[in-house]
Amino acid sequence: MTRKELLRRTALENALVSLGFTTEEADKLRRISLTLTRWYELECGMGEGHREWSIQRDDDSGKPYMVTHIHGKAGTRTFRHPVADREAGALRRLKAMMEGRPLFYYVQSDPRGHALHILRPEDLREGAKLDECYSRGLAVF
Repeated sequence: MTRKELLRRTALENALVSLGFTTEEADKLRRISLTLTRWYELECGMGEGHREWSIQRDDDSGKPYMVTHIHGKAGTRTFRHPVADREAGALRRLKAMMEGRPLFYYVQSDPRGHALHILRPEDLREGAKLDECYSRGLAVF
């Protein structure tokens, strides 16, 4: 870890502690955010050369599968295998940690930004929806 990364992580931990979390909870929130970010990246899909892969949920059961497409001269072959639902586990841990706190959280599923934002009541504009003003809160990275 570089000095800059250490300073950013320490600043995040201090901000979360000032909101009432312990240092252990701050680390858990950071890991939840990283898990969700990676999950949403995989949902959008990745690829290299003649191979593409992404996580897709089954329409009927909702179970997640890693779907891989391999493109070749004979056409495209598709493989699908079940994967652990890390998104559901991370969201369950987040909900349990936030229960009873006078704070709000927003999960941003677009992988181009931070997946988790923590907001105080004063961060919310009157009458605004949470998804309209989540960036006013603390981004957990």
